[in-house]
Amino acid sequence: MLKKGGYKIKVLNTINFAKSMHYNPFAYLRSEKDILKLVNTIIVNTKGEGQQSGEDFWVKAEKLYYTALIAYIWYEAPEEEQNFAMLIDMIDASEAREDDENFKNAVDLLFDELEEKDPNHFAVRQYKKYKLAAGKTAKSILISCGARLAPFDIKELRDLMEYDDLELDTLGEKKTALFVIISDTDATFNFVVSIMYSQLFNLLCDKADDVYNGRLPVHVRMLLDEFANIGQIPQFEKLIATIRSREISASIILQSKSQLKAIYKDNADTIEGNCDTTLFLGGKEKTTLKELEDVLGKETIDLYNTSDTRGTSQSYGLNYQKTGKALMSQDEIAVMDGGKCIMQLRGVRPFFSDKFDITKHGRYKELSDYDQKNTFDIEDYVKHLQHMKVTMNTEVDDAFDCGEVSGQEKDSPDTTK
Repeated sequence: MLKKGGYKIKVLNTINFAKSMHYNPFAYLRSEKDILKLVNTIIVNTKGEGQQSGEDFWVKAEKLYYTALIAYIWYEAPEEEQNFAMLIDMIDASEAREDDENFKNAVDLLFDELEEKDPNHFAVRQYKKYKLAAGKTAKSILISCGARLAPFDIKELRDLMEYDDLELDTLGEKKTALFVIISDTDATFNFVVSIMYSQLFNLLCDKADDVYNGRLPVHVRMLLDEFANIGQIPQFEKLIATIRSREISASIILQSKSQLKAIYKDNADTIEGNCDTTLFLGGKEKTTLKELEDVLGKETIDLYNTSDTRGTSQSYGLNYQKTGKALMSQDEIAVMDGGKCIMQLRGVRPFFSDKFDITKHGRYKELSDYDQKNTFDIEDYVKHLQHMKVTMNTEVDDAFDCGEVSGQEKDSPDTTK
């Protein structure tokens, strides 16, 4: 359906890498500021192991080391080597000796060479700060780095992030449907998705400001299902407050509000406050029910009290008053009919409504739910694109070879040496 509608289809699949396109965060680095953002996203969404992993000193030391290596790769490495595989190889090539403070490993020599060429190079400045650590301390830092990036020891993940064909920087310019598939039971690779979303938000905002005078030509709507499983997007509480003016919107879908608070802590209320629409589809989580009861407010009811006293002196009384009652109590909300929902729009009082019956939609017959023949085979699609890419590269190489044979100009080898 989307393909017929003129959309480009993109897929990032962290469950089955064979059904995923390639994603390389290095392809979207534009400045040293982007390097710092990338490092911060890695740190926030991955956890080192051991008692030192959560201590501030070790985290800061890791940041310095990652920043130095990524900056070196981005500035100095050939384009085909600008990826996480090279980062892991450089970490593996690092070695620290407790008994020899003057020992230099292969990475030290690379930075020494770069320092001779440019003493004020950004990568050099970061690396020199990292090298202030003594041999024993540096060894601990390297162990923490290895533990944090252990998922990259899996060859399939390294291959997935070797190069990029998601073309995130074209969203907002062309009609594109990007599907991000993550596991709802295993968070091992969710940090990849967090990095992607962090870069995507920043890319779109920068492009809107720098190229399109503040508004993207094609509206970008993000349907963030299972938002709690994505991981933490740095500065999301600020992004959600500013993206709407740039033709970007986000629908945050959660099982309960407590999931949002577990990830974003005190910023969860800020994120929720910047959402103009809240749709409750049902649930039993107590915090969500309590907050929803408060939002719905109270209704006024008539209360009649009667009293009847019997004895030697019989009396009868009737008392009438108006009082407030929760429009829907927590237990009423918890047992709400599955076909109902509660919608709250900014500036409008909440209302109780029926859920839309998707089978009544005009294009329902185009979905695989209606007919399995409509299923879009992602694996075949990805393989087809990769085949086209290989064919195109081969044709370019063949054309270049033909040009050499036919006598096109090229530098003659120096035979005097």
